[in-house]
Amino acid sequence: MGRESSNEWEDEPLTPAGRLFAQPEMRQIIHCVVGTKNPFDIDSVKSELRKSAMLQHPRFTSLLVRDHRGREHWRPTQVDIERHVLIIDRPLSDADHDSAVNSYLADLSTEGLSMEKPLWELHILMAHNCAIFRIHHSLGDGISLMSMLLACCRKLHDPHSVPTIASSSSSRSRNTTWPNILWNLAVTLWFCLVFALEFILRCLCVRDRKTPLSGGAGVELWPRKIATASFSLQDMKTVKTAVPTATINDVLFAVISSGISRYLDFRAPNGVQEGIQLTGLAMVNLRKQPGLQELSNLMKSNSGARWGNKFGMLLLPIYYHRSNNSDPLAYLKRAKAMIDRKKQSLEAHFSYKVGDLVMSTLGPKFASWLNYRILCNTTFTISNVVGPQEEIMMVENPVTYLRANNSALPHALILNMVSYAGRADMQVQVAKDIIPDPEFLAKCFEDALLEMKEQVTAKI
Repeated sequence: MGRESSNEWEDEPLTPAGRLFAQPEMRQIIHCVVGTKNPFDIDSVKSELRKSAMLQHPRFTSLLVRDHRGREHWRPTQVDIERHVLIIDRPLSDADHDSAVNSYLADLSTEGLSMEKPLWELHILMAHNCAIFRIHHSLGDGISLMSMLLACCRKLHDPHSVPTIASSSSSRSRNTTWPNILWNLAVTLWFCLVFALEFILRCLCVRDRKTPLSGGAGVELWPRKIATASFSLQDMKTVKTAVPTATINDVLFAVISSGISRYLDFRAPNGVQEGIQLTGLAMVNLRKQPGLQELSNLMKSNSGARWGNKFGMLLLPIYYHRSNNSDPLAYLKRAKAMIDRKKQSLEAHFSYKVGDLVMSTLGPKFASWLNYRILCNTTFTISNVVGPQEEIMMVENPVTYLRANNSALPHALILNMVSYAGRADMQVQVAKDIIPDPEFLAKCFEDALLEMKEQVTAKI
């Protein structure tokens, strides 16, 4: 306990999800990467940090401590900005900026954060015009943290306005006749049962067959490499017109499926069985308002879009098909059909509720073991955060790109995509002893989208 200006500080217990990410097996640090047009003014950065919304949030000004029973708590403390801001003046390497920054991120992916200060850092790579926010996952999920980051930014062409928060609303018309309501309810219940059973089996015993992309227990400790796949959002929008009611997420998953098939054709020609399943683990935002959230809404305890970790998991299977025999748009049709079935189920909500129940009844160690098992039994992780639609600036410095990735997992392949101002960058993180050439894999993803776009435009 302590006091400052007569306000008594009290420890606050972590949420169940926060406790999960405090376990050694599930220790996760989110890296938000911001590239800028000009070098940073360090004094201005520190000044903005001191008065930012981030340091008004108690989790960013608290230590993570454990009591005598081993339960985790947030303990408020004084924040010394100098301990949190790390300045790297020298060039990281002779490579280009993207390669140098990705190499630095790869090294960070197996490093933790000091428990002797609040669980965040800001690394500024002066020679590369890049800032990396390192934030422990127990502080919040990608939506919370991206919203916090953007609250510190302003629109490039309207410096007094915060960036546009992208949100999506369902425009799908619904047939409200009783037969259709009953049919939709029956379909939802069926998919709930099927996917819930699949999820439980994945936690316990069912696992993907071995491929050149497979990870496993202990792989989170292996050295990492990172490459970036860049996409035009306009290209993705063009491709999605090929299938009625398709979404950007459908296109993204089709690109991943096609790109992985291309890569396996190169790495293991004739060595992977046609149609073999590789299962992805996707993190899905469960807040009432999809997309990024207004920071003020996240801070309200009675808001449906509350701060912290509020996401579920989806098992998203893809299937290997030899690329020279495949219709590029067939990947999109399969992806949409599969994701539509997932949308009709409550799998993400089921995984969230089960995780919450397990944490509350059996404790964080058992919950951590279950999560670790499902990571070991699947092949890759995928996340997608929608960023601002217009160009923004940070500390009056125009932002050229936004990217994200997280700490290493038992997966040998981790994919994190963030969109920004008409572009989407996907960080391709790999265990380099299993996947030695992430640059080629990233190009496979880029080529997959371009091939789909060419086929769509050829039909116009």
